[in-house]
Amino acid sequence: MTCRIERKGLEELNATNILPQTPFWGRIKRNQGFLPNGFELTISKDMLVDTADSLSKVGDDLLVLTKYIDNDTCYAYVPYGPKLEPTFENQGLFLEQLSEAIRPYLPNNCIFIRYDLIWENQWAAEEEYFDSSGNWMGSPSSQIQEYRVNFKTAKWNLKKSVGDVLPKNTFFLDLTIKEQELLKNMRYNTRYNIKKSFKSGVRVQEYGIDHMNDWYKLYLDTALRHNMSLQNQDFFSTILKNQDNGKKGVKVKMLMADIDGEFLSSMFLVLSKKRGTYLYGASASDTNNLMASYALQWESIKIAKKWGCTEYDMFGSAPNLQKTHPLHGVHVYKKGFGGNLFHRMGCWDYPYNEKRYDLYKFRELKNHDA
Repeated sequence: MTCRIERKGLEELNATNILPQTPFWGRIKRNQGFLPNGFELTISKDMLVDTADSLSKVGDDLLVLTKYIDNDTCYAYVPYGPKLEPTFENQGLFLEQLSEAIRPYLPNNCIFIRYDLIWENQWAAEEEYFDSSGNWMGSPSSQIQEYRVNFKTAKWNLKKSVGDVLPKNTFFLDLTIKEQELLKNMRYNTRYNIKKSFKSGVRVQEYGIDHMNDWYKLYLDTALRHNMSLQNQDFFSTILKNQDNGKKGVKVKMLMADIDGEFLSSMFLVLSKKRGTYLYGASASDTNNLMASYALQWESIKIAKKWGCTEYDMFGSAPNLQKTHPLHGVHVYKKGFGGNLFHRMGCWDYPYNEKRYDLYKFRELKNHDA
């Protein structure tokens, strides 16, 4: 089994459905204090599947972000990567070899590398982790997860992160089917709310950066209503400014729903290769009866389909229908559009400096529990 890494320019990374593995995402994160680096990864196929020929090779691009904790230490972060997905039994071995292969390309003071894995959660593929109603109950304890994932590894060094950065659970819609089929797959209430919103006179249009103030007003309303941590207006302006031109890169559409000029709901639709992603959404607090967010989401799905996307990522939900989960309302809303719920492995760490990593993890635990 072999794993080889070579540097690659950020803008040379190939187009992909995985939005956080694009040059666009690297540019966004650079504005947030991360240092983006592109790599080309080549591995032998038997690292993915035991029965494959060890002489056969497979390759893919990899975006790695470096973040300084202080003047003396930093860590590396791989958002939704690597994209190559091994069988469950080989996941730990693959991550171990990749971590060691990439280590010489990272700063000497890099204390760990964190993978925000898009791979299907191993425990979401086992019936015993679902309740009688079909709700996934989540992964077992970190200790049990680490015991299984480190299977086959030489150093037994992979650790489950304290928390996850990007959404770990999401709904995917199949856009290869016709619009009528998409509507048919929705819950009755969702179809009804879409129809009701348009009957009420809701209009959905795309707007440019000159309407960022209107977007931000809705965002502030939403953030304060749900007690979310606030981003400043420049954060969202950066998303629009850093998009690519043409279908090879990433296209961002700021969509807003209004009635008689009053903005009710808004969102960012991001188109990357064959996937549309619902990245951010916001809505006014006093116009729920108009169901503008349903009209907005449906128009966004249709735009993604027309663009040529084959799938639509709702980008975040609760793992199940448990009413106590903070994302329960979001889950119910997104589930109504008829997608399939997908559970990812989430964040995993590979420490290079065990002592400093333990100190960093301790601080994360304190912040996580606060």
